[in-house]
Amino acid sequence: MKDQEVLFVGTAEAEHVEMYLKAIWHIKEGGDPVKISTIAKMLNVRQPSVVQMLKKLNESKLVNYNKSGVSLTKNGEDIGSNMMRNSRLLEVLMDSALKVDIDEEMVCGIEHHMNAQFTDALCTMLKHPRKCPHDHDIPRGNCCKN
Repeated sequence: MKDQEVLFVGTAEAEHVEMYLKAIWHIKEGGDPVKISTIAKMLNVRQPSVVQMLKKLNESKLVNYNKSGVSLTKNGEDIGSNMMRNSRLLEVLMDSALKVDIDEEMVCGIEHHMNAQFTDALCTMLKHPRKCPHDHDIPRGNCCKN
């Protein structure tokens, strides 16, 4: 796994789902196998809670969860990638455009409420950045293909 990113778990069920998918996407991005313990550590939750959520995500066809580990389905991959894109674009906005300290808790509060139109407009305004201030890749969107 790349450097230790801290993720905040929101209170709404949809935000929980998005944060788990984002965490799995991020861990997978680092090239490490996605283990329950790694997800638990990243989200700062207990392993039984992770197992419970993974069962729900598996039923919803967002992950493939079995004894060997966790992988994202196409739908889960899309949601995880979009969430990571949202948060990394917000970090660029705060750091480069607004010149304020990056507030990860604020980023997490906003990222769940961004739709594709807003995200693409933000990306275009920021001139389609490829890296966030932490030097992580920003997933490309439809607006980046023009």
